[in-house]
Amino acid sequence: MISLITEVTDAKGSRARRGWVCFDRDCATCTWLARLFRPALLKRGFGLAALQDPRVAVLFRMRIEELLREMRVVTSKGEFYGGADAVVYLAKQIWWAWPVYALSRIPGMRALLRGGYRWFAAHRRCVSNACSAAPRRHQSL
Repeated sequence: MISLITEVTDAKGSRARRGWVCFDRDCATCTWLARLFRPALLKRGFGLAALQDPRVAVLFRMRIEELLREMRVVTSKGEFYGGADAVVYLAKQIWWAWPVYALSRIPGMRALLRGGYRWFAAHRRCVSNACSAAPRRHQSL
């Protein structure tokens, strides 16, 4: 098994004390969000890593197609979270995002958050004007 502390590092060889937040580096929206939240995550001991990094696929034991469906978090304790569950986990770690965690504790809200996350993840490329889900127009000759 890969040691999270010694083996999983970013491209510059950095280590993360509490874990890694993995995002789609080819998605402009995901990259923007990663940059936006990077200071808060780093302050709390989390590093950022691209889902496309081969070490991430080995760590999560998933094919790249599966990995790219949602953001992922792996903690230094070996806990794995994905999608809305990853967002809720991170929200619990950041005092000003804690209301997202509190909201998730209301019966039925976790299911709504998961559904909303899945919808957003499926359309995230549309937000950055690179939508592959949009119907393509065929030009006639």
